[in-house]
Amino acid sequence: MAYDFLYEVSDGVATVTFNRPEKLNALTFEVYAQLRQLFDDLRYDDAVKVVILTGAGDAFCSGGDVYDIIGKLLEQDTKGHIEFTRMTGAVVQHMRLLEKPIIAALNGMTAGAGSVLALASDLRLASEKARFAFLFTKVGLTGADMGAGYLLPRIVGLGRATELLFLGDTVDAQRAEQIGLVNRVVPHEELMSAAREWAQRLAHGPSLAIGMTKRMLTNELGMDLVPAIEAEAQAQALLLMADDHRAFYEAFQARRKPEWTGR
Repeated sequence: MAYDFLYEVSDGVATVTFNRPEKLNALTFEVYAQLRQLFDDLRYDDAVKVVILTGAGDAFCSGGDVYDIIGKLLEQDTKGHIEFTRMTGAVVQHMRLLEKPIIAALNGMTAGAGSVLALASDLRLASEKARFAFLFTKVGLTGADMGAGYLLPRIVGLGRATELLFLGDTVDAQRAEQIGLVNRVVPHEELMSAAREWAQRLAHGPSLAIGMTKRMLTNELGMDLVPAIEAEAQAQALLLMADDHRAFYEAFQARRKPEWTGR
């Protein structure tokens, strides 16, 4: 399939690079639709163990293109608007349901929908040049868009999420790390090497265990303690019987590294 972004797979790692640097990698209808399909298709692609999401040039993603999306949406009826917002939400849904790690390598401006795509990723590495802004209210829209109202409070807490979504202020990389919006800030020139290092560790690790961990983290967000503990008991019982756990035990006995199969 042809994409309006760069897509490559190497050694188990798929790298998605938004590639409209002259527009700060603003999203189009086509890019949203392609991302929705890609993250669904990746569920069945055994060649990909990890995904890196980044941007070309000086930005990660500045959100939806003002002319190509907002201008055109103003000409559409209610049906067109709900089809669009459901499509954008489906991108995030497919990212969260994908039982493979997604690393956002945030190389610059991360705004609007771009900031939500960062939230939907599992790990966020930020260049020291990265900046973040949840701009929805500044354009007269709800800050609760594409799952931001669900994800952001769970990452930075309700108070900080409210501030970010109400005010739409720009946050620099250092502040983002302080409030837990990103996992780590690295020198700009080291961003992609750091992202690839994490990706390789994950791609060559126990993918079944990592995938189940992501599934449980997502599922347990809406659970009370007792059902969460029971869900974890059932999940762990399954993995205790998996080939990878036996591979660990045999490798431990032989004093060698385990050979993970993802089974």
